[in-house]
Amino acid sequence: MSPGTGAALRLLAATVDAKAVAEIGTGCGVSGIHLLHGMRPDGVLTTVDPEPEHQQFARQAFRACGFASNRARFIPGRALDVLPRLADAGYDLVFCDGDRLEYLDYLAESLRLLRPGGVVVFEGVFGNGRTVDSGPQPTEVLRLRELLRTVRESQELVPSLLPVGDGLLCAVKR
Repeated sequence: MSPGTGAALRLLAATVDAKAVAEIGTGCGVSGIHLLHGMRPDGVLTTVDPEPEHQQFARQAFRACGFASNRARFIPGRALDVLPRLADAGYDLVFCDGDRLEYLDYLAESLRLLRPGGVVVFEGVFGNGRTVDSGPQPTEVLRLRELLRTVRESQELVPSLLPVGDGLLCAVKR
């Protein structure tokens, strides 16, 4: 994750005064650290990843940054299996950095999870520059284009595309 992407995540979490954030794709915890820095001091990050070892690395990273263990809830599993079990309208921000082929499904779940005024954020929507390339593209890029079009055309969302890192697609739920 680029420093600019991390700074944008921190800013977005602070902007919505996030108390509850859902993260799809724990990775090694870098994005979670940025989100936690932007959240309220009593905020809780719920992070989902199919790889338990990723979550162990993130847990150690959060601890090393001084975050109390009750600031993060780690749920191992595939996002589309876990997300339906999370509370409707219970989240201020949903950050999606998982399987790009599932981004449209993450969008549907995010709309259910977010309170009005909450923000959904998708990482990597530039597809390393391929989303604007006119040549034949792999399925991942076609799905990213479909996500961009769906968010842009939604009457339920106010979108913005931030040119940081590999592109952050952000949208506020009306």
